[in-house]
Amino acid sequence: MAARSLGRGVGRLLGSLRGRSGQPLRGVSARRGAASWLPGRAPAAAAAAAVAGAPPGSYPALSAQAAREPAAFWGPLARDMLVWDTPYHTVWDCDFNSGKIGWFLGGRLNVSVNCLDQHVQKAPESVALIWERDEPGTEVRITYRELLETTCRLANTLKRYGVRRGDRVAIYMPVSPTAVAAMLACARIGAVHTVVFAGFSAESLAGRINDEMASEAPVCAPESMGSEDMLFMLYTSGSTGMPKGLVHTQAGYLLYAALTHKLVFDYQPGDVFGCVADIGWITGHSYVVYGPLCNGATSVLFESTPVYPDAGRYWETVQRLKINQFYGAPTAVRLLLKHGDAWVKKYDRSSLRTLGSVGEPINNEAWEWLHKVVGDSRCTLVDTWWQTETGGICIAPRPSEEGAEILPGMAMRPFFGILPVLMDEKGNIVEGGDVSGALCISQAWPGMARTIYGDHGRFVDAYFRAFPGYYFTGDGAYRTEGGYYQITGRMDDVINISGHRLGTAEIEDAMADHPAVPETAVIGYPHDIKGEAAFAFVVMKDDSGDTDVVVNELKSAVATKIAKYAVPDHILVVKRLPKTRSGKVMRRLLRKIVTGTVQDLGDTTTLEDPGVIMEIMSTYQKYKERQAAAK
Repeated sequence: MAARSLGRGVGRLLGSLRGRSGQPLRGVSARRGAASWLPGRAPAAAAAAAVAGAPPGSYPALSAQAAREPAAFWGPLARDMLVWDTPYHTVWDCDFNSGKIGWFLGGRLNVSVNCLDQHVQKAPESVALIWERDEPGTEVRITYRELLETTCRLANTLKRYGVRRGDRVAIYMPVSPTAVAAMLACARIGAVHTVVFAGFSAESLAGRINDEMASEAPVCAPESMGSEDMLFMLYTSGSTGMPKGLVHTQAGYLLYAALTHKLVFDYQPGDVFGCVADIGWITGHSYVVYGPLCNGATSVLFESTPVYPDAGRYWETVQRLKINQFYGAPTAVRLLLKHGDAWVKKYDRSSLRTLGSVGEPINNEAWEWLHKVVGDSRCTLVDTWWQTETGGICIAPRPSEEGAEILPGMAMRPFFGILPVLMDEKGNIVEGGDVSGALCISQAWPGMARTIYGDHGRFVDAYFRAFPGYYFTGDGAYRTEGGYYQITGRMDDVINISGHRLGTAEIEDAMADHPAVPETAVIGYPHDIKGEAAFAFVVMKDDSGDTDVVVNELKSAVATKIAKYAVPDHILVVKRLPKTRSGKVMRRLLRKIVTGTVQDLGDTTTLEDPGVIMEIMSTYQKYKERQAAAK
């Protein structure tokens, strides 16, 4: 495809790697991680090969330097892109075997100063946020000066109520400037925020908070924080059913969010950046709040939905706000695709330069529609892969060499400092192209999570135990002959519903509390809108009464205990579940039944009673017939 690449922008931004005099940098203090980088490792060898003959400052050369000399790559970037109170003395100290991750050690800074004060000093009336409220045409613009004053008032309010450095603060607010100010207020006073999805209307909550804040001073001295002090926690699902509070820290996270925002999306000063994600999940943290604001960008806060008041809402917003980069989820793209092209073509989208996809792999049909219809075949389309755990984008088509190809539905190129490795079931590295395996990363990067709050052992077990010396993403991937990466999906019992990662065990636990339901098993299956959806198999007691009533109660329980998006699309009542003789439910067999691939069940010798398969298949067939008749 013809697409504007970031080749020149990479060279400009990373010119600092050569030092002020143009000579190679010297004296960057660093201690290498014991297992995170070794000269003989395949990624480092590949990096060395890639740089052979490449001109200095080119994409291959910079990628190779980030792989081979992380301190020389990240050190100058941190020095030049962030505002420091105290310079760091050690760029990185990481060991994947023990899960120890440390960046820019000895350095001190304040994240809110980097996101607000530095820009207020240069251009106080530049717009920080455009709050795109639910009703079209009622947007509100907030300048960097206004956002700083609100942040300081809220920070002083928190302090008046006894919140101190290191305290944890839960933020339960809708998408609004006040919610962003709350995050930054916590950062300003050194408190740790954890944002959860909210149900209050923006207006009602803002009224309450403003009445707290009215008498507070619009100035609040920022706390000087260590690079590795906690900035925020975000809870994400695990396959055990117990959500884990992932910890992100100050300097490394902020640098990585800001750099990926600049380079993946080709952000230029004066651009209007439109990420339509909720700030309650990591995409909103990194690409609505911290990355754009650190870069002094104008960031859109989208409070509405893709189809209110109609299916043209996104594109009407693009036209009205003159958005240059649009970043959203494949779920929304698939939904809008079904409404046809007219809703898109009705509006002027000439301001768009970059389109982005986030949350799950995007299918080819949705990619082609986004590229050709929304982007008029002229916009760069970046399918980005990353996780709550990674802090920012890890694999994406950009940055790249000038004019480099972009392939549909593929994340493609590792970002600087990201060294992907594919592993087989035995823990051996899978070499070459046209191969698949478990996606691991062999070297630490600044944006990654540091631990699971209160349980570092679980952090090590979850991410570093399966393949010692490597970060295991939990995803499978395919590598092409050309060396590009395509994410193939989760390798564990975590499903991705509309970009929300959710452990199947969480849904099972929510339903298992029902007195009529002794057993449940939940699987994910492909869904043309959501990407994946939940399908629940439940065993009910004989005296349970009306099954329809129980099924509705189960749906209500999941919505109440987790969220509405977690409610299974289908709940099938069965007599029993397929179990091994040791009592483990064989969910892969249930998945094959639902996806119609029962001709290849694989090994069923461990089943306690193989007859259960035909039993469930018969029940499922009758269920489908009832559904068809009801339509």
